[in-house]
Amino acid sequence: MAVREGDTVELECLVSGKPKPIILWSRADKEAPMPDGSMQTETYDGVLRIVNVSREMSGSYRCQTSQYNGFNVKPREAVIELIVHYPPAVEPVWQEVRQGLGRTVSMNCRVLRAHPSRVLRYEWRLGSRLLHAGTFDSRDDTDYTVRSLAREGYGEYTCDIINEVGPGRCTFLVTGKAYSPEFYYDTYSPLWQNRPRVYGYKLQWTQMNPSAVDRIMAYRLGIRQTGQQRWWEQEIQVEGNIQKGELITHNLTELIRPEAYVVRLTPITRFGEGDSSTRVVTYSAPINPRLREFHCSFEEDPVCMFTQDKNDDFDWTRHSAATRDTKYTPNTGPSGDRSGSKQGFFMYIETSRPRKDGDRARLLSPTFNVAPRNPYSITIPPVYCFSFYYHMYGKHIGTLNAFVKQKGQSTSDAGPVWSLSGNQGDRWRQAKISIHPTASFQVIFEGIRGPGIEGDIAIDDVTLEEGECPDPPSNPIRGAAAHSVSSIWPLRVMLFFTLIIGQR
Repeated sequence: MAVREGDTVELECLVSGKPKPIILWSRADKEAPMPDGSMQTETYDGVLRIVNVSREMSGSYRCQTSQYNGFNVKPREAVIELIVHYPPAVEPVWQEVRQGLGRTVSMNCRVLRAHPSRVLRYEWRLGSRLLHAGTFDSRDDTDYTVRSLAREGYGEYTCDIINEVGPGRCTFLVTGKAYSPEFYYDTYSPLWQNRPRVYGYKLQWTQMNPSAVDRIMAYRLGIRQTGQQRWWEQEIQVEGNIQKGELITHNLTELIRPEAYVVRLTPITRFGEGDSSTRVVTYSAPINPRLREFHCSFEEDPVCMFTQDKNDDFDWTRHSAATRDTKYTPNTGPSGDRSGSKQGFFMYIETSRPRKDGDRARLLSPTFNVAPRNPYSITIPPVYCFSFYYHMYGKHIGTLNAFVKQKGQSTSDAGPVWSLSGNQGDRWRQAKISIHPTASFQVIFEGIRGPGIEGDIAIDDVTLEEGECPDPPSNPIRGAAAHSVSSIWPLRVMLFFTLIIGQR
């Protein structure tokens, strides 16, 4: 029996007897459920009714008599073959093609399956206009090529592949729209303020696939204050071709403190406007050029201007216990932030697979400037108390290192000022280290994955304050750390006295 997909079909098995037996229906060609989901279906009239038949229901169906009222009658059976005809299944069903004027555009539509597969023909159209038609021979696909794309060649192309049941359609949207720009969020100190109620912001972005279409001639910049509807717009002209990965900068000025702004950026080519990108610029007090006090509890994005190291193995994650995934690894990691709140945030390293033993994740603070010193006078280098809370709970805990990297140093040259390994119990502990930087510096947290998945390490409430640490907790490498940071000062004093004696 042959039917079309979507029809209602009745398979009938004629049976006689007294009493008339019940008929059991099942699939004869494979171990598969019946259309109602069961492995067997009972009917009293011998008719199996299938509504909205689909191509997956094609195959052999067995009808078989069953015992009735205890009569042990030898079962009788028959097999009916069901063939479902359906239109061609094709790929791609929909595809966007971006291309510039004067370039070649190639489109391909392929038949995946069809029944019946004979007498297949195809029709290519742009809108309602027929471009090309033909029949299949031994191939299962058809191509259409535009040799030199003109402006009137932009639009929706369709390819209908047709059998006696109906068509399957591939759709191609050919457009000259540029891809969206991608905002760069790691700009160092993007915000500045030179007047009491006005601030500026350094907006930076890269262009996704800049050579995919015609040259980008300009960007339309739209900006509006959050909570308002009115947009201010201007065009930013672009000279020359934009390279892939090229960082583009535009300074936003005259922003009213402390208002936040929505920024929209749209590339423009000969075709017209491309895809837009939107971001929010928020005011936050810039880091003091002369560090007095810094505190970060990771409650707000973008996490106090901390950034991920691009040369490590994986990243730190901002997290709170209230939003924790139900699939989290038990027996490791904190159940709340340092204050005990499940809604509070902290930073941690997730050590589940695919992480492996020895993988490193580094989190970098913003760069802090120390007070400038007179090079001809003997002044004691500034001292700061660097403190943070850590949580290291689990039988596979690796190592947590803290570095102070001064200007011109690499992380390996700096060496850790604090380090701790192994399970420290299910509670937050505080570390305090007095540091003596002589140049602008960053603090860096490095989490190293241990031998297994129960090794999550977390940090919270990072603080830098001017002055020595009062009653610092014991530091596992305090002696070595103090030497690596503060030995620069005695060396400078010794060189100064050597210079004075030499001059005499």
